[in-house]
Amino acid sequence: MSAPTFETILLDRKDGIATITLNRPDRMNAFTGQMMMEMIQAFDITDADDSVKVVVVTGAGRAFCAGADLGSGDKTFDYAKQDGNPRDKFMVNGVYRDGGGLLTLRIYESLKPVIAAVNGAAVGIGVTMQLAMDIRLASTEAKFGFVFARRGITPEAASSWFLPRLVGLQQALEWCYTGRVFPAQEAKDGGLVRSLHAPEDLLPAAYALAREIADNAAPVSVALTRQLMYRNAGAPHPMDAHMSDSRAIMARGAQGDAKEGVMSFLEKRPPAYPDKVSSDLPDVWPYWEKREFK
Repeated sequence: MSAPTFETILLDRKDGIATITLNRPDRMNAFTGQMMMEMIQAFDITDADDSVKVVVVTGAGRAFCAGADLGSGDKTFDYAKQDGNPRDKFMVNGVYRDGGGLLTLRIYESLKPVIAAVNGAAVGIGVTMQLAMDIRLASTEAKFGFVFARRGITPEAASSWFLPRLVGLQQALEWCYTGRVFPAQEAKDGGLVRSLHAPEDLLPAAYALAREIADNAAPVSVALTRQLMYRNAGAPHPMDAHMSDSRAIMARGAQGDAKEGVMSFLEKRPPAYPDKVSSDLPDVWPYWEKREFK
């Protein structure tokens, strides 16, 4: 499956792992509407490609993503005044959907696990885009900042939903109220990142984790597990989780992966799971209302 030619990102697929690299190193990978659209397209590609088991996201050069590109000056966040704004088609009832939110909602829907390898500065959308990713590893040189209040705006990218769930309300509010940039160690201590690594060890560590998933876990089971965790995190009662868990375990138990998982264990050999995310993913949420922007 060939990939389109991107201008602001790179997409590489090899041995079951896809790497999305934010690729505007001369601008510290600053986020633009085009980058948003290209990243969404990249996740469409990785979801459709059954050879991809895990997605790793990182940045080119010395930054992960330095936030929104401020090249438009005082019009940067006044979308109605931006000529040729690619987000115009995402206007609903007179309100612009923010580009960061379009991206994080697409990552939320990903059928493949997503690992962030944060190689440098990650502020604004550079950090909020990570909140919908599953596991965040960071370089010891990385820095983070929810700088929105210092730019006269508010947190975006659905971060008011994601961030408190990851780090707790008190920590989320402190980081967003102050808008200060903080070091990688504080991000780890606060629960934002899973582990810190020397710069040269960051991508190898991310790929080692991705490899463990890709080589051992059934892709359909991983896809379902990801959505069970995310969707049920907001469920009003554990009965909702019980309903979807029950449907999932019943559906998976009848599929080929369950048989292969048991037999490969008993026969002490690597598994060769037959089911595919593109064609064999059970629908375990028949009651789940599709979320529409109002």
